[in-house]
Amino acid sequence: MCSYSTPSELEVLEKTKFYQTFDPGQDIVSEGENTATLGSIIDGVVALQKTLEDGRRQMVGLLFPSDFIGRPLRPVAPYDAVAVTPVRMCLFHRTKFEAMLSQNVYLERRLLEMTLNELDAAREWMLLLGRKTAAEKLASFIMILARRASALQNATVKNGLEVPIPLTREAIAEFLGLTIETVSRQFTGLRKQGFIELSGTRSLVLTDVGAVAALAGVVQEDALTDLTA
Repeated sequence: MCSYSTPSELEVLEKTKFYQTFDPGQDIVSEGENTATLGSIIDGVVALQKTLEDGRRQMVGLLFPSDFIGRPLRPVAPYDAVAVTPVRMCLFHRTKFEAMLSQNVYLERRLLEMTLNELDAAREWMLLLGRKTAAEKLASFIMILARRASALQNATVKNGLEVPIPLTREAIAEFLGLTIETVSRQFTGLRKQGFIELSGTRSLVLTDVGAVAALAGVVQEDALTDLTA
């Protein structure tokens, strides 16, 4: 976000920004809340959740470092944003940020790009839940994590890449619309096929990225390039 600002605009951002941390399970934003702030994730993973009429929560997306929480010009939060891991955020006061946004076409363009990326992710999410098998769902989830891990490590999605798993098996099951037992079986299946190596319960190593990408429905070239964007 800051790379799209001029030196004078950076000074304004510096004056209005502040940092805040959140513990796992803590609500960052609640659905229907009028939010006074918005900002970027610095560290940690955030789940976007929707509350159903019967009180259950459905996870509808994951946000990672550099992702933005909050919508300029729309103060009412459409989802719950809940910290999955310890989270640190760089926040801005909404009114000051929106005032600067109206004067900075480059920053406005960056936010549009992020919005379009979010729309693409939502469409992929619909496909993942609606049409993919359990194995394809887990492979897609792994490739999502691999893309973000490679970006943070300034690496490429390739064999040997270590991929942190921020969610518990229970949360992964909820995220993918599967049972915990199915998730565990699929992890075991990918390991036995030589596609991944498990490193504890919160990390894995890609040993055959081409096979995982193919199972996820990702063209291998994309897995090695676009997934690192």
